[in-house]
Amino acid sequence: MQQYETVIILTPLLSEEVSKEAIAKFRSILTEGGAEIVHEDNWGLKKLAYPIDKKTTGFYHLIEFKAPGELISKLEVEYKRDERVMRFLTIKLDKHALAYNEKKRSGAFNKKTETPKSEEVAN
Repeated sequence: MQQYETVIILTPLLSEEVSKEAIAKFRSILTEGGAEIVHEDNWGLKKLAYPIDKKTTGFYHLIEFKAPGELISKLEVEYKRDERVMRFLTIKLDKHALAYNEKKRSGAFNKKTETPKSEEVAN
């Protein structure tokens, strides 16, 4: 089984309950297909880089999972059929992306490192 990451952008016209219901539907498709969900992150309402269907914002949701390859096409067909989904992107993670995601989840990038004070150079 390979590890994948999918980002879904849902239409901003949805209520919070309906958007949670849509995410639950896609989560159940994954688990019923034999996938193991590794990490999930709800980014909330974000501004889009460009308008999609005259909308400038969307609800972003990220799911990282391990699944067999044939499940991806079934998942993407469901994305295309669902009118609540404006855009989606699913990628296969390589070893570098896996290491990066593991560090990000453990909080390695959130720690502030103390920078040594640079000595003032006398003119």
